[in-house]
Amino acid sequence: MKPFMKYGGIVASVLLIALGIGAVITGLNGRSEVRNTLKQEQIVGTPDMDKQIANKPVDTGAKAKLFAEGMRGHALEATGGQVYSQMGRYLTAANKPTNDEKAAAIDKATGKPVENGARNLWVTETALANALNTSFFAERVATFAIVMGFALFLIGIGFLVMVYRLPWETAKATKPRPIPVTKAVAGAA
Repeated sequence: MKPFMKYGGIVASVLLIALGIGAVITGLNGRSEVRNTLKQEQIVGTPDMDKQIANKPVDTGAKAKLFAEGMRGHALEATGGQVYSQMGRYLTAANKPTNDEKAAAIDKATGKPVENGARNLWVTETALANALNTSFFAERVATFAIVMGFALFLIGIGFLVMVYRLPWETAKATKPRPIPVTKAVAGAA
């Protein structure tokens, strides 16, 4: 094997091993960050949510996703099954939703149309649910980084084994074999 190929293989192996170790460390740190941040928020599932989080702390990305789903259910209950885009922006004097600013009741304190509080509830729910779903996604990405890190590490070790083993295999394969000598038998003609 040419020295360039041997040393190039060693460098590639070391880089793959280093990248693998770095990816595993980064993944573990990311996963820990997600979990620590969720614990700091002290979120506890309500009794009517999925049994995995009902009355339990939300401390992983998977539990955060379940909590976001539960929040959506609560928001739908609070708005009569309507989502943000289905609700009027304002409320009339009869407390009915409308998009017509002229038909809206006027807030005496501000002189502006009264906003539909249920619609604002959806804005809050969406923001919180997106944050929780981002925790789920971040934890999955961290897990992927850990798996890929182990894969890179093992590939790097495999390349290193190949670089060091192949020259020996090649030397054995090219070593001349002795030619067997046959003895002549006396009296054979």
